[in-house]
Amino acid sequence: MLVVQSALAPLFALIALGALLGWRDYPGGDFWPRAERLIYTLLFPALLIATLAGADMQRVALLPLATVVLGPLLLFAALLWAARSRLGLDAAAFTSLFQGALRFNTYVALAGAAALHGSNGLLVAAVAIALLVPTINVFCVLCFVASGTLGRAGIGRSLRELLRNPLILGCAIGIALNISGMGLPAIAEPTLELLGRAALPLGLITVGTALRPGALWRSGRAFWLSAAIKLAALPATALALARLIDLDGQTTHVALLFMAVPTATSAYILARQLGGDSELMAAVITGQTLLAMLTLTFWLSVAA
Repeated sequence: MLVVQSALAPLFALIALGALLGWRDYPGGDFWPRAERLIYTLLFPALLIATLAGADMQRVALLPLATVVLGPLLLFAALLWAARSRLGLDAAAFTSLFQGALRFNTYVALAGAAALHGSNGLLVAAVAIALLVPTINVFCVLCFVASGTLGRAGIGRSLRELLRNPLILGCAIGIALNISGMGLPAIAEPTLELLGRAALPLGLITVGTALRPGALWRSGRAFWLSAAIKLAALPATALALARLIDLDGQTTHVALLFMAVPTATSAYILARQLGGDSELMAAVITGQTLLAMLTLTFWLSVAA
C-alpha cells in the first residue's frame, strides 16, 4: 500500500494545488479554460502519438486488456439504461448520471499509469485510451439522443465532434505510424516527447481548477449512484475479470486505473452542449474527484 500511496500522492497534490489556484482565481480571467483546451487539443495528443508511434505493441495484451476495460463498461451502460425509468430522474439528470458513471478522467489515469509503471504503463494506458475514448463517447452521445435532450446541438454536430476528438486522432495517428513502420522523424520524436511531458502535471492542475464544491449541496442521490458505480462497481468488476483471465499485474493496474478514476471534467462541457444537467454534472465531477483520493488507493492496493 505504501508504494501505491507514494505513487499517487504527487498526483493528488497537483489536483489540490489546482483547487487552490481555482479558489484564488489565479492567474484570473479565462486562463484555466484556455489552458485545458491547449492540453486537450495539443499536449495530450502529442503524448499519445509519441508513446504509440515507436512502441513495441507486442508488449500489450490487447484482447485481455479490451476484455477488462470494455466488459464492465458495456455491462453498466446496459444496466443503467434498463433501469432509467425506475430511477425517478428527468432526462437531463439521467444523462449526467450516465456520463458520471462511465466516463473517466484521462489526466488522472495516464498520470497514475506513468507513476506506477513508467513508460511501459504509459504504453498500456495509451492503448486503453484508443479502446475506451471512442466507445464511451459513442455511448454518451447515444444516451443524449435517446433521452431527447440534444436540443439545438443535433446528432450531426455531436458525431462530427466525435470524429474530431483530439484523443481519438492522436491514438489513430500514433497507431498508423506504428503499423506502417514509419515511426516518427528524428526531430519530431523529441519535440512530441517534450510536449507530452507538460501534459500530465498541467492536466492534473486543471482537474483541480474545475472542482465546484458548492455544487455538491444540490447533488442528491444521483451523485451517490454515479459514485457507487464509477468508484466501486466498475473497478470491482474489472478486477474480477482480470483475476478470472489471469491478467498480468501491470496491465491489471492500468486497466483498474481507468475503471476507478473519477469521471472526466469534459463531461461538464458535454452536459452544457447537449442538454444535460450541468449543475449535477459539476457536483458529480467534484464529489467523485474528492472520493477517489481514498478509493483509488484502496483498489490499487487490493490489486497489488
